[in-house]
Amino acid sequence: MDAATTERLLAALADQLDLAGANRAHLVVCGGAALNVLGFVDRPTLDVDIVALATLDAGGRAVLRSAKPLPPDLWEAAQRVAADFGLPGGWLNSGPTDLLRFGLPAGCEDRIVTRRYGDRLAVSFLGRFDLLCLKLYAYVDSGPGKHADDLQSLAPTGPELEAAARWCRTHDPSEGFLVGLGAALRSLGAESVARRVS
Repeated sequence: MDAATTERLLAALADQLDLAGANRAHLVVCGGAALNVLGFVDRPTLDVDIVALATLDAGGRAVLRSAKPLPPDLWEAAQRVAADFGLPGGWLNSGPTDLLRFGLPAGCEDRIVTRRYGDRLAVSFLGRFDLLCLKLYAYVDSGPGKHADDLQSLAPTGPELEAAARWCRTHDPSEGFLVGLGAALRSLGAESVARRVS
């Protein structure tokens, strides 16, 4: 799915929630869907990655919580959308919510970009720096390919890469990950950053 398809699916999900009289849902989206919708990349993606569900505190700031399991009415609405569009049942993918156990980059709640779809669905897309952090982590964890391409599209500065690398280390402090992180940074032309974080 590209950006337009993602937007169409989210609108259809909102319609299903409205038709069912379901509870309101607030999704926090990362990955290719966020990169596409926010205009950082233009490439197909297989699903919409949900990193968290959100509620708003008294000050209107997003409070993030795990998206596993998805609330039943949201899951059921997603299955109806899957049937209508011929998608796999897991097109709304809550797998990335495991990242919450170790924490998203500090202040990410202040950088999200929120859009409303109908009366019952809000979708917050992680901001550019937070997407950069997650992409660098994914690059080291599962190899370059689309992750390297996405990082190039985000055009990070040296300080941004260094901050992202230090965040990645909070998720995996192992020696093996550090070696892979250094290799990834060097492949991105950030040799000096690789030296500082090793």
